[in-house]
Amino acid sequence: MSKSLNVSYTPMMGYDAAWDLQKSIVKSIDLGEQQDTLLLLQHPPTYTIGSQRHPEHLLLSKEELEEKGIGLFEIDRGGDITYHGPGQLVGYPLLLLDGAGLDLHGYLRSLEQVIINYLAHYGIEAGRKPEYTGVWVGDLKICAIGVKFNKCRSRRAFVTSHGFAFNIKAGIEKQGFKGIIPCGIQEFGVTSLEECTGRTFTVEQVAEEIVPFFTEVFSCEAAEGSITNKAR
Repeated sequence: MSKSLNVSYTPMMGYDAAWDLQKSIVKSIDLGEQQDTLLLLQHPPTYTIGSQRHPEHLLLSKEELEEKGIGLFEIDRGGDITYHGPGQLVGYPLLLLDGAGLDLHGYLRSLEQVIINYLAHYGIEAGRKPEYTGVWVGDLKICAIGVKFNKCRSRRAFVTSHGFAFNIKAGIEKQGFKGIIPCGIQEFGVTSLEECTGRTFTVEQVAEEIVPFFTEVFSCEAAEGSITNKAR
């Protein structure tokens, strides 16, 4: 039988609250008290700096961050600096993975595949760049990915945290991304689902639609009461 996945969507959640929630759920999954979970949400304007730690890729001063109302967090995922904000679907898969033969790159490729398959549903040809993590439409990044593997205390396994940031609304690429060198990549830009399709989407709509693409790639089933796809 497929594993059950609890899926939720929150229209807006502060980054610190979401980070604390991830840590709490990771612990509960480790102890066998909670099933695998996919948190889907939006953040207020926020920069996060991953383990690569390149402060020079943040182009704004502390005063400018405060003036623009953009939060800044140094966090425990892999990768460089990225932006989160309204109009972007953030996904945090909190999944229990067997410690034997754990494949970090395979997991990242699976996350990318979810977004690639979703975009193909709308006729968008997306793919990967071998030297970079994430999903690309041509030379424009549409989805950034950065994860952490949390070693379980109670068993020989890991629980994933952090995840993907999928640009949905047109114009997001002109917002907070202008204040950073996204993921440290200077030669390429970013894009969004609306820019690529010429259609209008809500972030909640995409959150609902993306669930079956996620469960298909990860061979699981959304638990009863989870948000479900209404459009496919």
